[in-house]
Amino acid sequence: MSLLVVGLSHRTAPVTVLERAALTGDVPTRLLHDAAATATVSEAALLNTCNRIELYADVDKFHAGVAELSLLLAHHSGVDLEELTGHLYVHYEDRAVHHLFSVACGLDSMVVGEGQILGQLRDSLARAQEEHTAGRGLNELFQQALRVGKRAHSETGIDKAGQSLVTFGLELVAAGAGEIAGKRALVVGAGSMSSLAAATLSRAGVSDLVIANRTPERAERLAQSLGARTVDFAKVPQALADVDLVISCTGSAGVVIAAADVATAVALRAGAQPLAFLDLAMPRDVDHAVHELPGALLVDLESLSEADAATPGAGDVDAVSGIVADEVAAFGAAQRAARIAPTVVALRAMASEVVGAELARLQSRLPDLDDRSSAEVAQTVRRVVDKLLHAPTVRVKQLAAEPGGASYADALRELFDLDPGAVHAVSGTPVGPQAQPVTGSLAGGAAR
Repeated sequence: MSLLVVGLSHRTAPVTVLERAALTGDVPTRLLHDAAATATVSEAALLNTCNRIELYADVDKFHAGVAELSLLLAHHSGVDLEELTGHLYVHYEDRAVHHLFSVACGLDSMVVGEGQILGQLRDSLARAQEEHTAGRGLNELFQQALRVGKRAHSETGIDKAGQSLVTFGLELVAAGAGEIAGKRALVVGAGSMSSLAAATLSRAGVSDLVIANRTPERAERLAQSLGARTVDFAKVPQALADVDLVISCTGSAGVVIAAADVATAVALRAGAQPLAFLDLAMPRDVDHAVHELPGALLVDLESLSEADAATPGAGDVDAVSGIVADEVAAFGAAQRAARIAPTVVALRAMASEVVGAELARLQSRLPDLDDRSSAEVAQTVRRVVDKLLHAPTVRVKQLAAEPGGASYADALRELFDLDPGAVHAVSGTPVGPQAQPVTGSLAGGAAR
């Protein structure tokens, strides 16, 4: 597997660019299919969050892969390629694995150590599998990334110190608009982030919790689970005057809460504290002009990116970095060792064929050899061959696990004149001009 990552995040692009590049609706699915259909890509997965857009692909050519994936990101995001290129990062092979494992551990998050990224990674893999763009390689990679992330959170203090964007955002809201406990709150949206926000508000002790969503049934389910109530999505502008805090995170492509509606709500409210908004959507749900309105407080992703988030201690970060480094090395060694396994199996199969042919020849030359003697001779010959092959096959597996180990598989094929077709038959990968990579959930064809 030659893993390539092309993407942009809060570390390389301002929120204004991330907002314009945000992939909504069915765009992520179309991007996945287009990526898998390119000539250089055999598998593809997309990690698409409020502050990160990353394409992961198994490619056969590095430069062509970078060019094609960059062009696809520009096309589907609507951001000009020349502008987008200045914010893109590229990681390849071991560095790409290191990046994904770091992301899974929360080391690359806006709020270092937050655990929500694990659910987002799981959703990304599930979507790629459902769309048949992820095969055996990406499945193994993402599953291992999830295990590494869980290990980091269970073995270090990064889990306790890490916060979600919701928690960090609410801290900023509390700093500007008073304690969350006792406030009347409205959550707009019923997706994973909105559900997390609603649950966090419930635990924080808000006095009244209201849910609004374009699909009323989803709002009702979320409200029932938290003992909250609902309001019609169309009546959100009117509901603003009756609450103290609004958290919004929908998949809308445009503004959901207009500045004019906020101004009206502020005029109708009575209270010393400002009407507070926490906008976690990308692109934004709350009109940016709300920042300038007297009596209103807006905390959005741009505010969060500019704030100094409480981060885990240096010891926890170092510990997680060590885990990532160890896991990347182990994953690389396992992948390299796996690549030589079909060659070793093909070698043993060839040896078995040679033994079988020679025993058959011996039987024809010594037809009077009794069954017991024939079996003893066969067992002896097989034992000799197994002993001769044992040391070199064990050693070649060890060597293949090291960087550059693929050359040992090539050497083994050359030394024993192994048929490439036999090797590929063992690995399950067809050869020849019509060959297609093994893809799917664990096998099967990728969407092309």
